[in-house]
Amino acid sequence: MAINEGQIVSIEYEVRDGANVIDSNVGGEPLVFMFGKGQIIPGLENGIKDMNVGDKADVLVKAADAYGEYNPNATQELPKEQFAGIELEQGMTLYGQDENGGTVQVTVKEIGQNSVVVDFNHPLAGKDLMFTVTLNNVREATPEELASGIPMENMQQDSCGCGTGCGCH
Repeated sequence: MAINEGQIVSIEYEVRDGANVIDSNVGGEPLVFMFGKGQIIPGLENGIKDMNVGDKADVLVKAADAYGEYNPNATQELPKEQFAGIELEQGMTLYGQDENGGTVQVTVKEIGQNSVVVDFNHPLAGKDLMFTVTLNNVREATPEELASGIPMENMQQDSCGCGTGCGCH
């Protein structure tokens, strides 16, 4: 049974870069997402589309279908004073804002006397990833989920605990 666009999918996964486990939710909360809406990397979504509930599979996702190829030109040298108050270390991840107000993640690549080189590539860019995936559940989305694009499992609960009869609207 193929998974269809707009269905709500729940998976358990472990992802490896070679022999290194770099992320896993095994034994924890499943990853829940709306299929076909770009909420997970395209190569993983494509790799699970024909799985059935209960299936477990290894899915190799090539770099181009994961976080993209590494772009050696996606670095920038910035004046060190822009990092005043931050104890810089090579390899550390920093977050900032782009010109549109969105969040941008960079990795400190080099720390010089007067400048810092940051890398705008995703830390997993250029890497093929091996996912071991168990398909826990597939269900139809509710009208609210279809409208918002957010599975109910991922929606923030109201601070008063809706569903407890406290009068939330």
